[in-house]
Amino acid sequence: MGKNNLIEKYTYRVEWSEEDKVHIARCLEFPSLMAHGNTASNALLEIEKVVAESIKWMEEEKEPIPEPFGLKKFKGNLTLRVPSEVHKKLVIKSAEEGISLNQYILSKIS
Repeated sequence: MGKNNLIEKYTYRVEWSEEDKVHIARCLEFPSLMAHGNTASNALLEIEKVVAESIKWMEEEKEPIPEPFGLKKFKGNLTLRVPSEVHKKLVIKSAEEGISLNQYILSKIS
């Protein structure tokens, strides 16, 4: 897949920063990167440029390039570690509702 096609498949978010009085754009696959613009569309164009430059540098350094979230295959399995008291409370709450622990947790996060 070409670099330009990859850039278009990443997950972007643009939000207004009242403090800075600009739109801030981020690419979720590259959490340390951000760019800004006077409009949301300008901020998006800027972050795409930053991502393109980052990918170019990563290729030169032979660094792994993040796969876009939209192209990843997710199994649907999560491993979650919680303190034993939290686990106990979750089991009790799910039993009170008459559903499995998995169903109870899924109802709280979806």
